[in-house]
Order: sequence, then C-alpha cells, then structure tokens
Amino acid sequence: MVKNILNNQFLLKKQKLVKMKNEKKVPQKTNGKMAVSTGGNAPEGLHKFFVDGLKDIYWAEKALTKAIPKMIKNATSAELRDALTNHLEETKGQVTRLEEVFTNLEERAVAKKCDAMEGLIKEAEGIMSETDKGSMRDAGIIAAGQKVEHYEIATYGTLAAYAGLLGLQEVQSLLHESLAEEKAADEKLTEVTERAVMASSETEEQEA
Repeated sequence: MVKNILNNQFLLKKQKLVKMKNEKKVPQKTNGKMAVSTGGNAPEGLHKFFVDGLKDIYWAEKALTKAIPKMIKNATSAELRDALTNHLEETKGQVTRLEEVFTNLEERAVAKKCDAMEGLIKEAEGIMSETDKGSMRDAGIIAAGQKVEHYEIATYGTLAAYAGLLGLQEVQSLLHESLAEEKAADEKLTEVTERAVMASSETEEQEA
C-alpha cells in the first residue's frame, strides 16, 4: 500500500516536471522568421509590438548620430563637448547593437520614424538657435540632451522587459547594454551641469 502511494507520488511529480519543461519559452521558426513560444505568460501580439518598438528606437539612434555633432559644435564647455563626443560613439555602437538584435530575430533592420525623437531633436535645435553661445546655451543643450536620454532609458527598459517575457535572453542582454550606457550618459550630463556650466556662468558674470 505504502509502496503504491510512493509510486503514484513519483509519477505525479514526473508529469509535473515534464509539463513545466514543455511550457518553457523556446524560439521557434515561423514563416522563415523567429517566433517565440511564451508558455502563456506574454500577451498575444507582443512579439510584433516588440519588433515595432525596435524599429522606432533604431530610427531614433540613427537620427541622433546626425544631431549630436550639432550639439558638440554649439557647446562651449570642454567637458560638455567631451561628454557628447563620447556618447556619439556610444550611439553609433547602439545602432550596430540594434542591427545585431534584428539579426538575432531574423528580421530586417528597418527604421520606423520616431515622432517623439524627432520632436526632441527639433527642440534641441530651437534651444541652440535661440540662445547666445556660452553657459546658457550649454545648459540648454544639457537639458535637451537629458530629455533624449530619459526617452531612451524608458524605451530600452521597456524593450528589455518585453524581450524577457518573450524568452529572448540574448536580445535582452544586448538591450540592457544600451540601457546602461544611456543611464551613464544621463548621469554624466548632470555632473557637467553642476561643474562646468555653473563654473562657466560664474566666470561670465565676473567678466561682465
């Protein structure tokens, strides 16, 4: 009797383990592209929504590779120029990283116009054209730059979460790399505001 009970418990436990294994998220091929089995944890259609988000941030990063050099040209603070120059190289790397993500998903790397980033870039251009060169323009460039960083932080954070839900661990890791770079860039711009811009403003007041 006891032996039968133990055998039944063993069989039930084995069946549960098999069921859990089958429900794991595993990549599958569908119509020549990478699809994902989510075990019911992710909403239907999330994969397409995820890819659309990647196309959006891909456009944004490519647009920034053209916008950041204009900020560098207009900045007065050497520390600000250095921070922007460094992040420009990171941005180019993020474009390449997104292309790696598309390859991983077996999707074409297609940029979809990002209205939010277009608006942020236009705002930055307006600030640079409406301020005199010096500490105030630097402060404006930093403000515009941090708005861009905050948008990118939110975007990469969301996309990384989606990748996790879809069982795309390698893709999630790549997105986390870009997320970390954006957070560091935002922190650096805050430091530049506190040091270089304020110091430059005090110098300008003394010279006036």
